[in-house]
This record gives sequence, C-alpha cells and structure tokens, in this order.
Amino acid sequence: MTKSLKPEPSAPTDVKAKIQETYDAIAVDYNAWTERSTTTRLHYVDKLVKCLPADKTIQISMLELGCGAGGPATEKLLSVPNATVFANDLSGAQIELAKKNLAGFGDRITLHQGDMMQLTFDDASLDAVIGLYSLIHLPRDEQVTLVGSIAQWLKPGGHLLVNFTPEAFEKGVEPDWLVEKGWMFWSGWGPERMLEILDAAGLEVLESELRGDPGDAVFFWVIACKK
Repeated sequence: MTKSLKPEPSAPTDVKAKIQETYDAIAVDYNAWTERSTTTRLHYVDKLVKCLPADKTIQISMLELGCGAGGPATEKLLSVPNATVFANDLSGAQIELAKKNLAGFGDRITLHQGDMMQLTFDDASLDAVIGLYSLIHLPRDEQVTLVGSIAQWLKPGGHLLVNFTPEAFEKGVEPDWLVEKGWMFWSGWGPERMLEILDAAGLEVLESELRGDPGDAVFFWVIACKK
C-alpha cells in the first residue's frame, strides 16, 4: 500500500531485492500504518469470502499473495472453517511476524517466503486467490504472466481478488517511502488495459472500481471469476 505512486524513468535491476530489504526493515512500522486503513481491504475480502462454495463439507483452498504479517485479511480468509490458506510474502521479516500472529490456526495456514513469480500450483487446484497491494510491486510484464498463471491455478468458478494501480506507468519509484531510505517500486497497466489482460487470461470480471481509504491512495479493485 502506498500514499504516492510516482512514475519515474528508470529503476535499478535489483528491484525485488530492494523491495524485500525495505519491507524487512519497516515491517513493524508498516503493519502499524496499514492497520489504520483496512476498511476497503476488508470490504473486498468479505465479498470474496461470500463467493466461496457454500457447502461446508468441501475443502476450500486459497492462495494469498503478499500476506504481510498475517493481519485482518488473512484472518478473515481463515474464518472460513473448511478453508486452508497458502500465504506468500517476499519479506522474511513479515513471514516471521505472520508465524506468531497466525500460530493459532495450526496447519490450516502455510506460510512461504519468496518471490511470488516462483510459485507453482496444480492446474484447477485453488478456489480463490487474493493479491492486495502486492502485484503492483511486480514489473508490468510479470503481472501479465502471473495473472495467466493464476487463471490456470483456479478451479472453474474460482475467484480472484486483486488491486492494481489506478494509472498506467512502467516504473514508479519512491526513494523515501514511509521512512528515510525506504526505497519502493510500483508499476501498472491502468484499469482499461488490466481488464483486457484479465479477460485474455480467461477471467470474467464481476466487479471493478477505483477506490481508496481516507488518507491513502486510490487503487483499482477487481473481483474476477475463472470462466
């Protein structure tokens, strides 16, 4: 999540290493900041949960991309009694915090640290994928690739909840994000092109809007369904 998305002409080649370094360094401060603006996030997570199969005898499998410290959104996913969640984050510091925060959920939560682009799942194995304030940190071409992978991983009728930048830009950099030397990177295709990318991947957009919490930036929120 960010207060400022700044298009900039260049970015270093070690983008992900620098993003990881920043999130490791600011993990506690970042989580305290995000806790003050969860209204839109939880609004959409609640919508996603309502899209899940109603049959409580069916095992629900979900993937969270960019789980952070396992805050209210992750807990909301785990409030579904027949659900398991595989939660990934680039930041090792965030994953360590998540292990403590989500310990009570036992083996219903699997926490994994690493680049989301390296994840693999069986085709048609997931009921839902959620990626909030996370895919925006990927280079734009990787966003397209990952959306395609997500479409393959989802079961027919499975759902994706994700948010993107509200405008199109290839490289956005903030050298002092939240804290001094808190280097951060974003990119995005903009709403119109992103809708085309989702459709081409075989995902039907059920709902989309530009929305943000007070004091935070506006993002492009999408709920889509595997065709």
